[in-house]
Amino acid sequence: MFNRKPSHFIVASIAALGSMLATVQCSKNNPAPTPTPTALTVSGVTISPGSIAPGGSAQGTVTLSATTGATVTLTSSNTAVATVPGSVAVAAGQASATFTVTGVAAGTSTITAAASGSQGTATITVAQGAAQVLGLTLSASSVVGGNPVTGTLVISSPAPAGGMVVTLSSSDPVTVPANVTIPAGQTTATFTVNTRAVGGNFNNVPINASAGSLNATATLTVTTAAPTVPIASFTVSGPSGNNTCRVNSGGTTLDCTFNGSASTASPGGTLNQWMWTYKVVGSKSQNTTTATLSPTTDCGLLGSGPLPAGATSLNMTVTLAVRDTLGATSAVATNSNVSVIPQPGVCGF
Repeated sequence: MFNRKPSHFIVASIAALGSMLATVQCSKNNPAPTPTPTALTVSGVTISPGSIAPGGSAQGTVTLSATTGATVTLTSSNTAVATVPGSVAVAAGQASATFTVTGVAAGTSTITAAASGSQGTATITVAQGAAQVLGLTLSASSVVGGNPVTGTLVISSPAPAGGMVVTLSSSDPVTVPANVTIPAGQTTATFTVNTRAVGGNFNNVPINASAGSLNATATLTVTTAAPTVPIASFTVSGPSGNNTCRVNSGGTTLDCTFNGSASTASPGGTLNQWMWTYKVVGSKSQNTTTATLSPTTDCGLLGSGPLPAGATSLNMTVTLAVRDTLGATSAVATNSNVSVIPQPGVCGF
């Protein structure tokens, strides 16, 4: 039975009746299983603005329940009133995507977004001589600080000659251009929303847009990046093969090598310490400033013989944690599947 410990490589096998045995190994030959995916659903559809003139456009946004990415099918219940593209792609890592709704003639149409057997709807009204409405959408509602998102301005009927100048504003840690012009005859314009790296989350930072009496607001959450830490990874090998160590004559050393050169440091750091433990009956701990270790042994580690009937080796568990020059320490990588072949006559074997 193997102990469950943090590891760079995790293998999970699920037995009958839902009981689970977790085995953690450092070997790259045992990749982690793919987790059961969460069912993907359409969790919302919005259209901004909700009323446009014939020839005008609005910005639709479809939101999914997960960030696995998907192609969402779009339909309009009345294409004589409003049209939409046949589909929109939600990129992996994002939960939403935008699309354009184009007004054709006066009336009302229901816009449906469908994916994975689920759907969501929103209504658009097209009215002759409808009052101009300003909308603002973002390509993502949340972003890791230091990364940009795209803002889109939408008006419900084409901009007049000379275009429509829209004034923008926001607050730290978000910056936007002072103004953006929607070109004459057009109904949309995009701009870049920049953010800075942050030490804590900033929730729902408002981004404001105005043009005369028209106003629109969207919000953006700026988050900290997930911390990046060193990763420990190692192999055990010797003349007798991988994961096999033989006690050398005299019983003071093992003929295998622990090699942690596959371990990685935090970005900007360098590994400077490899912290090893290995246990059979007793245990030993050794720290090195290089990636490899030639392990030593004694009767305190091995215990005393003889081997159990039918056995040819002892089981040894090896662990490794690494530290880098930034002071960060990794989780512990574990290999509980190392065999130790005793030397006859040493420690009673």
